[in-house]
Amino acid sequence: MRSNPREFFIHDLRYSVRSATEKDAKNLSELRVQIDGETENLDRESGEAYIDELGFKQIIKDDTESMNNLFLVAEVNERIVGFSRCEGNKLKRTSHKVEFGVCVLKEFWGYGIGQNLLKESIHWADSNGIKKITLNVLETNDKAITLYQKYGFEVEGMLKKDKVLSDGNYYNTILMGRFNGLVLN
Repeated sequence: MRSNPREFFIHDLRYSVRSATEKDAKNLSELRVQIDGETENLDRESGEAYIDELGFKQIIKDDTESMNNLFLVAEVNERIVGFSRCEGNKLKRTSHKVEFGVCVLKEFWGYGIGQNLLKESIHWADSNGIKKITLNVLETNDKAITLYQKYGFEVEGMLKKDKVLSDGNYYNTILMGRFNGLVLN
């Protein structure tokens, strides 16, 4: 599905959040590899589960045609610096929910890009009959957890010792959910 573009100006940085198009595919392929190498907050290391340009074109096409998917990009001066996806499915019993994921280049942290990708995704979900948004976040990513809680996400569970990071230690993954704009009980 598509979303209307939005402009933002934060800390002297102007950027837009818009729906991904197939012409973004090559940039997204390269960007994903770079972002994966900048933080351990994501599931992949740089180059793992690589998606090439054709792969991204297919994802964007599928997401654009699906009523339960949304693929957004954040753009600064015609350069994509982050993206998010809401991915649903066609199974009747789980068609009311989507899973949210987001990533932003490290040099653009602190400009509200991740927050605005999240806000646009929530607005899209609430406007299109999506009742639940779920996400996974590494237990050490306190800023993200605080942000998600600010927008109504609650901890629903934990995957213990789910990730092993470069320090050789195991870390938990926090499962969070937001139901129809209301706090879950």
